[in-house]
Amino acid sequence: MNQKLSANQNGRSWPELPTPAEWQATLEAVHLWSQIVGKIRLGHMPWINHSWHVTLYVSSRGLSTSLIPHASGDFEIEFNFVDHRLEIRKVDGKRASFDLGPMSVADFYEKIFNSLKQLNLEIEIYPLPVELPDPIAPFPENTDQAAYEAAAVHRFWLALTYVHRVFTQFRSDFTGKVSPVHFFWGAFDLAVTRFSGRPAPKHPGGIPNCPDWVMEESYSHELSSAGFWAGTGVGEAAFYSYAYPEPEGYRSDDILPEEAWYHEELGEYILPYSVVQKAKNPDELLLKFLQSTYEAAARNGNWDRKLEKKTWFSGQTDL
Repeated sequence: MNQKLSANQNGRSWPELPTPAEWQATLEAVHLWSQIVGKIRLGHMPWINHSWHVTLYVSSRGLSTSLIPHASGDFEIEFNFVDHRLEIRKVDGKRASFDLGPMSVADFYEKIFNSLKQLNLEIEIYPLPVELPDPIAPFPENTDQAAYEAAAVHRFWLALTYVHRVFTQFRSDFTGKVSPVHFFWGAFDLAVTRFSGRPAPKHPGGIPNCPDWVMEESYSHELSSAGFWAGTGVGEAAFYSYAYPEPEGYRSDDILPEEAWYHEELGEYILPYSVVQKAKNPDELLLKFLQSTYEAAARNGNWDRKLEKKTWFSGQTDL
């Protein structure tokens, strides 16, 4: 598929994405690879509320763990989706890397742990994937050969950089508790979450291969969350937004743009990525979706709306 771009009024362009079916095998492999890397970070970070310590971050080359503390020297792991390499860098200057290409999950697992050992980084992880339904093999036993469509992976990462920019803008308009813009490797999605400040009812759990206590802590307080999937669950790349707990009237509220819809089974509003990508002003259209779904949660849930719109600092350039 030839890469197509859609420019908005500011001259920014959004890449067209392949359908999940066009790169499904690659998507599934990279998802599992990201879980291995995420679990390495998980094992060496102090616990931060709502599992914020486990996430990856969009970087100028791909997805990064950011700095991970370790007794033999702090380090960072990065998926480089420009040169298509997995890179490990320590603060003492030592590095290790290997090419990303068609390989099984077991091969990736072996390569990354061999690279860590070369850097004197002794690390163990729980080797079973999370948030994926059974049956699913532990990483070292998943020997099925996987595809790696480099162009599709690069385009997905490029889309993440655009989404990250808009999510960051949306995040800036809230003075209450709000998450970083971060990438959760469990569901393989980029997300940003606002909180009302009030406790929430206990989450029922039930997420495949994920302890209920993790979900109970993650959803311990009322929230409005939005994110971006590569296509998991809806058949195409899409944005989502949901409230927990979902207040009465939320799913029937007026949501923008008109192409957005409420997915009854998922309990979330959905906006296809293609609608945003093809828009005259993609940034503006996505911000309308983020803002209107948040307002539906806040208005119907009786949030303290004084937490919104921190505008006193906006536009300051003389600091």
